[in-house]
Amino acid sequence: MGLAVAALLVRALWWLYAYGQLPQPFFYEPSDSFMDWFNTAYWAHDKGAYDSWRTIYPPLSFVVIRLLGKAGCYVGAEGLPARDCDWVGLVALHAIFVLNIVLIAMSYLKIDRRTALPRSFALATGMPMMFALERGNILLLCFTAMLLAYGPLLRSTRLRWMFAGAAVNFKVYLIAAIAAQALKRRWLWVEGALLSTVIIYLLSYGILGAGTPREIVTNITDYSSGFIASQVLDIWYSVTYQPLISLLQGETFPTTAVIGSRTVEIGLVVVPLLTLFGQVSVIVGVIATWLRPEVVPAYRVAFFGTVLALISSEAGGYTETMVILFVFMEPWRGIGRPLAILCCYILCLPGDIAIGYIPPIIRDSFLVGHSVEVQFSIGLGMFLRPGLMILIAIFLSATTVRDVWVDIRAQGWKNRWRYRRDWPLLPGIQRPIPVSATSEAALSRHSG
Repeated sequence: MGLAVAALLVRALWWLYAYGQLPQPFFYEPSDSFMDWFNTAYWAHDKGAYDSWRTIYPPLSFVVIRLLGKAGCYVGAEGLPARDCDWVGLVALHAIFVLNIVLIAMSYLKIDRRTALPRSFALATGMPMMFALERGNILLLCFTAMLLAYGPLLRSTRLRWMFAGAAVNFKVYLIAAIAAQALKRRWLWVEGALLSTVIIYLLSYGILGAGTPREIVTNITDYSSGFIASQVLDIWYSVTYQPLISLLQGETFPTTAVIGSRTVEIGLVVVPLLTLFGQVSVIVGVIATWLRPEVVPAYRVAFFGTVLALISSEAGGYTETMVILFVFMEPWRGIGRPLAILCCYILCLPGDIAIGYIPPIIRDSFLVGHSVEVQFSIGLGMFLRPGLMILIAIFLSATTVRDVWVDIRAQGWKNRWRYRRDWPLLPGIQRPIPVSATSEAALSRHSG
């Protein structure tokens, strides 16, 4: 699968050379490359980020981007002119991307050298990461923080807390990854990470002078409740089925006239049920983890928190990197783990299969510097990618439930004195006994 990712990446670069744009599912507006970064940078120099732009980013994103750019480029200029001027921002964006490649390789080499190369290549240069780079999204820096917080590179717990807090201050929904650590009774870790989150927020708020909790919560609420898909392009590269459901409801787009009322009715029943099934499966996995936290690895606990947040609210296709990061830490063992890993490899493929076409239009391309003819199409991946995310959650939840069930049948709790204060919860469970008592009992049986 790593070779398939490499082959499609070469194809994407050839497509850029031949047609002046990146192929689907890269962003459909070729003049808008890197603009997530430079739009944010403009508002980092303007006080209206929260009341005019209605951003959902905490202040840290604006503080960091303001430091990684040329302030003079944003005096009386925004959008495309600012991008053309701010070469420092472009260099910083690509430097973060290269740093992530190095950190990913180091992490997976430390976990398993046999699988490190294909998994590192797929994650570092696959579709979600390349999409984040092409958009210039702050998620690239957020990914760095997540990898350092939950990956194997750092030994210092305090540094892990700091990076976990930084990740939340880049993307608020990642607080779910911190909260999930409570499933393993890591109370001090949760408290330390939450304290770091608050400290980083207060410092960045003090520097920026904007972004109160009330403003952030209000903007997130408005963003979550106000999204309505008005065209097919609104489901171009989504991580959930929310845009598709909105499109099927047909509030601003005549979906029924295009595909028929019967198809719409089936879709409005099946798609929400699929999402609900994925959410319930994660909750079941969370309950199983709570029963036997010592059986479930820490990276999967972080995965549960992250994937539940991502399949429940639309955050953009590039956020798949956060899920793939944790899934690629799993060993190739059993049934559920390999299936989840294969789904991640599919998500990393930088290409799509066209099942319908939209008339082409002429657009300026920033990457080649001239106008190009853009061919839009309806891609199969529009409908499959959110489903793959749900399947990944289901596969690893089922794996967790099985591991916990096997441990319960083997009376694994009786040898874990650390968890002696847990409740048995199920009948016939032997309580933990001290190590010394276990040794004495074994010795007496041997001598008898």
